[in-house]
Amino acid sequence: MSAPTTLSAKNLVRFHGNHRVVDAVSFELHRGEVLGLLGHNGAGKSTTLMMLSGALQPNSGSVEVCDFDLGKRPDLGKACLGFLPEHPPLYRDMRVDDQLRFAARLHKVAKAQLLDYLELSKRRCGLLDHGHRLIGELSKGFQQRVGIAQAIIHQPAVVILDEPTVGLDPSQIRDIRELIRELGDNSSVILSTHLLHEVEQLCDRAVILREGRCIFYGSLDELREQSDIESGFMRLNAKTEGAQA
Repeated sequence: MSAPTTLSAKNLVRFHGNHRVVDAVSFELHRGEVLGLLGHNGAGKSTTLMMLSGALQPNSGSVEVCDFDLGKRPDLGKACLGFLPEHPPLYRDMRVDDQLRFAARLHKVAKAQLLDYLELSKRRCGLLDHGHRLIGELSKGFQQRVGIAQAIIHQPAVVILDEPTVGLDPSQIRDIRELIRELGDNSSVILSTHLLHEVEQLCDRAVILREGRCIFYGSLDELREQSDIESGFMRLNAKTEGAQA
């Protein structure tokens, strides 16, 4: 029996002017799963994530989070998800604890739960000793940790991460990947990345976008097809490019 569906995207379409940047994209996320969203720069990954998070409305199609339609009940749907954009919305002149308390208020965390949620989020993100620190004084890796802690402060069922390891050094990348693995044990995670080995290390299934269209949706074993994941990715892109020529 498959795990319950926590997020469902159905035929998402989004235009920028006359250009269709996302074209009929559909997939599902299941409880306890890490789903990789792959594609070259300009493939439509960030636009798709913005629609999944409710930050951007699709021109057509729908997103359901924990059975709540984001278009019809955005308050209930957004309460079930946490979103870390590529550039975390952090106030550099705030202390870590103050930033996380502010995020908790935005997510309407009850006062009775605030301290417990704050401690849990900091523990999961390795920030227990950094609550008093100014965010602007932290390394980029620790700022990413704060961004993730902010995204999970309300203990959402779905966590969406857009390129969370970009610009980090190898040690920071290792730490963030370990954190993502842990998040996958407690929540459902969508991870956008262009790093194929990151998907191979962290994800259960993958979605590949090319020029706004979904050209693959399935398990990593299906992507490999008796070769490595990089070859599978390149083969699909080449096949799609050839079909469009």
